[in-house]
Amino acid sequence: MASKQKAKHNSRQTIQHHFLMSAATQKRLLLLGLAALLTLIIVPKGGFVPNYYSSGDIASHDIKAPRGFLVPEPALTEKKKQDAEQSVVPVYDYDPRPSKAVADNLAKVLQLLNTQAGKVEELADAQAQLHAGEAVPIVAADGDAGNGASIGVDGVTLVEVPPPVDAKAILGVELDDEHLAALSTLALDDDFVGHFSSEIRKGLDREIVGNLVLFQSNWRGAISVRNLATQQEFDVVEADNVLGLEEVVSALNGALFSGQQPTDDALALVMVVQKLIKPNLTFNQSETENRRRAAAEAVFPVLQQVKCGEMIVREGERVTEEQIRKLRALQSSADGVKILRSAFGIFLAILLAFFSLHRFAKLNISKYDLHLRDLLFLALVFSSFIVVAKVGIFISTAMQSTFPYVDSACYYYALPFAAGAMLVRVVLNSEVAYVFAMLFALLIGMLFGNNLYIIVYVLVGSVTAAHWVRHSKARSNLYRAGWYLSLVNMLMVLAIFSLSDHVFDIQLVYRLGFAFVGGFGCAIVVNGTVPIMESLFKYTTDFKLLELADMNTPILRELMIQAPGTYHHSIIVGNLVENAAEAIGANPILARVAAYYHDIGKIKKPLYFAENMRLSENRHDKLAPSMSALILISHVKDGVELAREHKLGQNLIDIIRQHHGTALIKFFYDKAQQCDKNAKVKEQDYRYPGPKPQTREAALIMLADSVEAAGRTLSEPTPARIQGMVQKIINKIFIDGQLDECELTLKDLHEIAKSFNRILSGIFHHRVDYPEPAYKERDKEPKKESKRKSGDDLHREPAREPRHTASGDKNGSEDDLKRLGMS
Repeated sequence: MASKQKAKHNSRQTIQHHFLMSAATQKRLLLLGLAALLTLIIVPKGGFVPNYYSSGDIASHDIKAPRGFLVPEPALTEKKKQDAEQSVVPVYDYDPRPSKAVADNLAKVLQLLNTQAGKVEELADAQAQLHAGEAVPIVAADGDAGNGASIGVDGVTLVEVPPPVDAKAILGVELDDEHLAALSTLALDDDFVGHFSSEIRKGLDREIVGNLVLFQSNWRGAISVRNLATQQEFDVVEADNVLGLEEVVSALNGALFSGQQPTDDALALVMVVQKLIKPNLTFNQSETENRRRAAAEAVFPVLQQVKCGEMIVREGERVTEEQIRKLRALQSSADGVKILRSAFGIFLAILLAFFSLHRFAKLNISKYDLHLRDLLFLALVFSSFIVVAKVGIFISTAMQSTFPYVDSACYYYALPFAAGAMLVRVVLNSEVAYVFAMLFALLIGMLFGNNLYIIVYVLVGSVTAAHWVRHSKARSNLYRAGWYLSLVNMLMVLAIFSLSDHVFDIQLVYRLGFAFVGGFGCAIVVNGTVPIMESLFKYTTDFKLLELADMNTPILRELMIQAPGTYHHSIIVGNLVENAAEAIGANPILARVAAYYHDIGKIKKPLYFAENMRLSENRHDKLAPSMSALILISHVKDGVELAREHKLGQNLIDIIRQHHGTALIKFFYDKAQQCDKNAKVKEQDYRYPGPKPQTREAALIMLADSVEAAGRTLSEPTPARIQGMVQKIINKIFIDGQLDECELTLKDLHEIAKSFNRILSGIFHHRVDYPEPAYKERDKEPKKESKRKSGDDLHREPAREPRHTASGDKNGSEDDLKRLGMS
């Protein structure tokens, strides 16, 4: 039961490891996440549609419509709205009731005055008859003819005079005595009263405005009239049907007097009529404006259709306002579905570009070997600098509003585009930096509206900056790279201006200035971000190596105290590998610093290694060969632990682990076989665990370590002996297959041998043998060469002078390499 549970548990762990812990799966997920993040950053900018052109700018590239869309025409739309407003006729309110009341009241007043005048005359006749003594039976006579009176006989009223007519109250205007007298006089003419009543009604029944001249100036061919009495609306299309106040009075004069000279009483009556007449047709401005506004709002925008594939802007053309409207319409025409489609296209393009370039570099570039930590670092750099560029676009737009005389495009050249490639080159290597530069330039091109010029500008600047930070031996080298980058940026600005046919004006000066500042800005950004990346991702950059090269670091001081021979040996190895690395194009800083630390594991057991032994003591004499080999092998493991403890970085840890490869400790292996010839000695037990050197720097340290140790055994280190020793050591390591997994070529081995010969000849140079004074006793016995074989030297054979014979060695590979280091 327990075994089944254990098997089930192991199976679950295997599945979890396969799906969750697989490095390949993590890399794929990281690629998907990075592509999605970059898509989110790029898409809100408008995808591939540029919006940074102003009227009069020169187009830097062709822009075709990726889809059909409609472009608003504001000028035509506004004209159409104005036409719609003008087509709305003025609205007038028509109220016939006041005019009709005026006509009725005038007719009523004249009728009442006429009636009153007749009764007064009848009363006067009756009174005259009464005074003349005629037989008129009078019963009573009351009142006064001026205030209303009556005459009657036997209780029957014969004549009744009404009270005086109050014309002021009926007409609603103030009338003087002259006007009242004129009305009274005219009222006596029955024919005039009937004719006047008919004409006044006919005249006031028409549309009357207050100012006919103003009405005619507003005439637009018709007016819309709203009858307030009947709540009906009709159009008046003839202006002659509308009269002004003066025209009504004139028409009434003509109708009443027919060309005759009116009397004073008639003129007074006309003046009364003129006071009473009011306009019955008034302009309704509020209603007219509302109708015109509604008509303008009902107008649909005038749209121009742009078909898919239509050329919007041609490269080298001067951009017009109409083309700018088309570009803006193209940006605003994207709805939710179109935005998602564009986002999917950008996501797919980024995904394919990243995967294809990464795959190609991985299979064809030997130094392009990225682990998950490296990919995380690159993802952070990609996203960070794309965000910086995005923010820079918004800042440039804001700066243009603040300083309108500087085009917003000028500020783009100050952005630190090349800082990403510089940072990648400092942290990783040139191959990765070049791939990064290509991908980053493509992303910037997408961000800036698929601009080819900005792609070239970013790519050239990134490659330039990455080149000049190669093997930086001081942080000041970053500013040297910034200087060269500034010069290249300025030249690229001139090239872009020439290609795009821009006018050489003050904007070119601004661009050149910002391009120059951008180069130094990249140096400042990288100088500040390198320590952050070293801390976050535990990288050992060249700058970190320069700090570790200080011989006063705690681990090197301890090495100097505990194992002074090893310390001296490490310094000599550092000198050897630094010169050799420069000769073959490897990293001399990494090689030298790694040489200083490659044997720090000997601190734990320093007296078991030959360079630290006392003259009369060899601790390996008391140990079995297997134990001695185990102690020698353990210094690699101890060195790795110390390197991790002191946080030396993965590069140095790898070199410490690889600097012996899987080499055989031959001295103790042979000794073990001689001690017990019947026992079967396993060769694997006397080999270092490896791995073999994976880099050129690790291989250099392996070669220099063996060469320097073997050089100590030379009795007479002449140049010929040194050359033979170097040749023999390199041949042996090469034949043993220790260099199979690194990138060293035969040409590199030849250059390495020449460098070793030159350095070792300087170290072991021949000194002049000065004669001893006669009075001084000297031991004539020659010194014997030490025959001790112990420590790390015990697995190496002593060097012999090269044999310049035609027969050569038995091994054919040694014949191919025996001339290594010979000029």
